[in-house]
Amino acid sequence: MSDHERGPPADAPAIRLEQVSKLFGKRGQKPFMAVDRLDLTVAQGQMLALLGKTGCGKSTIFNMIAGLTEPTSGRVLVEGRNPFSEFEAFRGRIAIVFQNDRLLPWRTAIQNVELGLEMLGVPRDKRRDTAQRWLDTLGLRGHEHDHPHALSGGMRQRVSIARAFATNAGILLCDEPFSALDEMTARKLRDEFVRLVKENGKTAVFITHSINEALEIGDRIVVLRRPASIAIDMPVGPAATLDERERMRSRIQGVLVA
Repeated sequence: MSDHERGPPADAPAIRLEQVSKLFGKRGQKPFMAVDRLDLTVAQGQMLALLGKTGCGKSTIFNMIAGLTEPTSGRVLVEGRNPFSEFEAFRGRIAIVFQNDRLLPWRTAIQNVELGLEMLGVPRDKRRDTAQRWLDTLGLRGHEHDHPHALSGGMRQRVSIARAFATNAGILLCDEPFSALDEMTARKLRDEFVRLVKENGKTAVFITHSINEALEIGDRIVVLRRPASIAIDMPVGPAATLDERERMRSRIQGVLVA
């Protein structure tokens, strides 16, 4: 078994960004700096809420961790490897939950959950059993053979979450996955998502622009200022009192309104 197949040592960070900067722009034009010398480490098993105003660089960081783009300078490491130059090595090791469900409309719910497993070459019977188990876990028993148009927005996002967990990826990247849902549905799904991440020992980076969502989701909150650099990096303990959370909220608001 290779070192990558074994995964990183138990005490190694899942994600590390070292002095990462990212500039955009065409030749001859002044470049736009989206990320500015960012140092960020995410421990294995951590649920990190990455919070900031629109345009502060959250999505750029997300894309670099996912291996979709590379930094202009600095280094991005996921499980000790470069996710951009070694993109293929991360098949099945990183799962993404997007803002919209991105389900394939011609596939049923269970076929959509199977998609990642299919791409990984998992045998049909095993991927069907795995997909069914995750649909059951997320309360969708009886809707396995429904197509996306027959499902509510919350149900479609449950299918999307089931698809992410089905591959058994160690790292989940979430780009405002509940922002299109009504608040009651979103809150219920957030609670379920956090529980599943913790029960299954996953590491998650959760992008949001909502202070309430960050406080509900994260066991750690990183607040970004523009261009993306860390303004606040705070733990959120499960035993935090209402007064403590209100102080956190006020501190975060102070950065976001500046």
